[in-house]
Amino acid sequence: MTYGRELLGHLLEQLPAGPSPVTHTAELPAREARYADWPTWAHPGLVDELRARGVGRPWAHQVATAEHAHAGQNVVVATGTASGKSLGYQLPALSTLAADRGACVLYLSPTKALGQDQLSSVVSLVDSVPGLAHVAPASYDGDTPTDARPWIRENSRWIVTNPDMLHLSVLGRSRQWTRILRGLRYVVVDECHSYRGVFGSNVALILRRLDRLARALGAEPTFVLASATTSDAGAAASTLVGRPCVEVTDDASPQGGRTVALWEPPLMDGFSGENGAPVRRPAPVEASTLMAGLVAEGARTLTFVRSRAGAESTALRARERLISDHGERGRELAGRIAAYRAGYLAEDRRRLERGLAEGDLVGVASTSALELGVDISGLDAVVSAGFPGTIASFWQQAGRAGRRGQGALVVLVARDDPLDTYLVHHPEALLGKPVEATVTDPRNPVLLAGQLRCAVSERPMSHEEARAWGATEVLEELAERGLVRRRPVGWYPAADDHTPHTEVDIRGTGGAEVVIVDAVDGRMLGTIDSVRARSQVHPGALYLHQGESFVVDELDLDDGLALCRPEEPEWTTSAREQVSIDLIETLESVSAGPVTLSYAEVEVTARVTGYQRRLRGGEILDVTPLDLPETVLATRAVVYTLTPQLLRVAGLEEADWPGALHAAEHAAIGLLPLVATCDRWDIGGVSTALHPDTGLPTVFVYDGYAGGAGFAERGYRRATSWLRATLDAIRSCECETGCPSCIQSPKCGNGNDPLSKPGAIALLMEVVGQLSEVVES
Repeated sequence: MTYGRELLGHLLEQLPAGPSPVTHTAELPAREARYADWPTWAHPGLVDELRARGVGRPWAHQVATAEHAHAGQNVVVATGTASGKSLGYQLPALSTLAADRGACVLYLSPTKALGQDQLSSVVSLVDSVPGLAHVAPASYDGDTPTDARPWIRENSRWIVTNPDMLHLSVLGRSRQWTRILRGLRYVVVDECHSYRGVFGSNVALILRRLDRLARALGAEPTFVLASATTSDAGAAASTLVGRPCVEVTDDASPQGGRTVALWEPPLMDGFSGENGAPVRRPAPVEASTLMAGLVAEGARTLTFVRSRAGAESTALRARERLISDHGERGRELAGRIAAYRAGYLAEDRRRLERGLAEGDLVGVASTSALELGVDISGLDAVVSAGFPGTIASFWQQAGRAGRRGQGALVVLVARDDPLDTYLVHHPEALLGKPVEATVTDPRNPVLLAGQLRCAVSERPMSHEEARAWGATEVLEELAERGLVRRRPVGWYPAADDHTPHTEVDIRGTGGAEVVIVDAVDGRMLGTIDSVRARSQVHPGALYLHQGESFVVDELDLDDGLALCRPEEPEWTTSAREQVSIDLIETLESVSAGPVTLSYAEVEVTARVTGYQRRLRGGEILDVTPLDLPETVLATRAVVYTLTPQLLRVAGLEEADWPGALHAAEHAAIGLLPLVATCDRWDIGGVSTALHPDTGLPTVFVYDGYAGGAGFAERGYRRATSWLRATLDAIRSCECETGCPSCIQSPKCGNGNDPLSKPGAIALLMEVVGQLSEVVES
């Protein structure tokens, strides 16, 4: 018996009699390392230093990445956690900087913590290798002192920054960065799988702007991207940077054997949710029990939860469980359990990391902050309290266990959610090849408008270049609004529009913005577009920021301001909305007999009428009315229609249609993240037994961003596999009439009424059957 399976056995022995919560176990074999020789072009001093640090020979995927980059080929390395991806770009980049004193490197990180860790790594190498002192690595972000910035622009040749600073401070003031842009040899895009949706699409356009400016100054930058394991990494990277990228995906790093267990908490007796639906024991509560049990068995354990408050409460529950079950020994172990999250001081985070790595701590409950950028090895177990959103993130978390070659246990505890339900009952979708793909859509015309204003202000754009960007039509619209000028040779900024960068929100769609502010200390927490503000930061809403929770006191749409206060209530909120949708234009469609599948431009009109407060266990507290103005969102949707005859063939009477369509819509929204890297809060849906524009029973699933974010298109392209998974998720759920694990939605504007689980199953069986005959999955 492997160590991981032994740990799992001990956990199951502690449970009361009854059905096992484990739906599946898998044994992942250990993987031996595969090595390659150091490239002959690598800087000798750098190789000597790496050897002195214990890297006798690099792993094969590190060398493959480095060889592609050194040859000037854009490359993405997509391998597992702790597989040494950074060596793949550090080796060619530092070797080039040693040989060419005019060369420069720009490193982009999605998080400040990861950027600082990577900066420390490069500084350590530069300080130790003769001939590299002139590289002067530096961080250029919002925390960089103003008086230090000119020196960095004039002297540093390895700059660590983020997409926001690249957009505003580098490209927005490109004349100050001529030295860097002219000498730009490598652009490193770390954790590139995190750039998806609207933010990812904006980053893709920013990288295109960076590339065009550098090339205009004579540089030919090579893009090196690092990603978690994901499907079709080369295509996703190519879309992100706008140039072909080769992929390196064969992970040659060693990995200890692991037992993976999929765990579904039981339904709770005596508790009911909306409309009397059963609810499961919350995943964080279940995870705290598992962590306590594992720690008691001597297993060093890392538990991932979704929020800061969740990390703190999970650690606290585990401590209490250890003390109550194991007395004095439990009290000693409880003192070695901690929470880890963003917001701690850097020195506190480093202390916790050391404690976990060296064994002083035996259990840590963490947000996703420990997924990447931190070197922790030797863990015996990882518990994930809920599917983390993408299969890539799951493997990032799982990769924290067994990293010294010993066996380990990985447990995924399902939340009360359709996607979690599907995965724990269909392990092949999780444990096989990743099925999701990173979705970006740099063609989004709403995003293009703002990005093109920035690009033209940085450097006039020729007509040929505009055609290559697919931007001519958008530029013509901007010219009609007086925001750019058309000239015979190309496009130029309007006379008074030379610095539009501050008007472009790269984490939104460029529309009207609402600033979210902590009213206690005045700090800005973030921004949100005015459309989504009504449903996510309305008065009384619970708002999460990097795992920290706030309650919104005031929403002023005229001034674009939402004021909130820190609070950690035991309840969550969901908005109630009245939504209607108009079909503007069908972009693509396919007919499958009585079913028609389409990808379309739509216009969504919504008005938030109130919000519901629900305890974290699922019980409903109350519903509060709101009076907010309606919004109109022009976006894109995947649409399917059915004929009434098909619904009757499925055994559904006309009175059953609204509940069946509504339940199928909810479940489909919950399962779309399986084929597109989105969150259910990024998308919306409408279903109706008779839509005026189609004249038929119709289901819409739409992107919740102006112009679309690419998620609906991905659903259209993968409709058969997506809807088949939706059907399987509903069937797999053990409830009788529907619950949050299958057809109920926490964001339903109609209070999850009407819903019909049998009706949704019957409907989807017919839809999937018809589509599978004519549409590729």
